[in-house]
Amino acid sequence: MTQLIDRRFLLRAAMVGGLGACLADVRACEFFCSTLRVTHPWTRASAPGASTAIISMKFDEVREDERLIGLETPVAARAEIGGAGAGRELNFLIPAGQDTQLSEAGTFIRLIGLKHPLESGRSYPLTLIFEKGGRIEADLSVDFDS
Repeated sequence: MTQLIDRRFLLRAAMVGGLGACLADVRACEFFCSTLRVTHPWTRASAPGASTAIISMKFDEVREDERLIGLETPVAARAEIGGAGAGRELNFLIPAGQDTQLSEAGTFIRLIGLKHPLESGRSYPLTLIFEKGGRIEADLSVDFDS
C-alpha cells in the first residue's frame, strides 16, 4: 500500500511541477513597455546558408497608437517589414485598443543578412524599438521548421 501512495504522490508532484514549468514558459514569452504587450516573437529554424528569416508576434493591451520603428538582434544585419502592401522601412502602425498580429500569412518582419543558421529550440536576443514605448529587450524563439 505504501508503494501505491508513494507512486501517486510522485505522479501528482510531477504533474504540478510540469504545469508550473508550462506557465513559466508562457510568461517568458510576454514582453511589456508602457504602451503595449508583445507576445511570443518567433521564427522558424533556418536552413544552412539561408540569408533571411521571418518573424511573427502579437501586440495587444495597446493603450495608445504606437509604431514599431526599429529592431536589433545580433543574428542579422537588419530587418524590414514584409507582406502584402508593406513597405520595406520598419515603421509599423499598431492601433490603440486592438490586437495586431505580425505573421507569415500577412504582414511580418523579415530579418536580412543572417549571420548563422537559426536553430530549433533556441532563442536569441531581440530588441524591439517603439516610437512612444521605447525599447523592449525580448527573446526571439525558434520553433521547429515544419
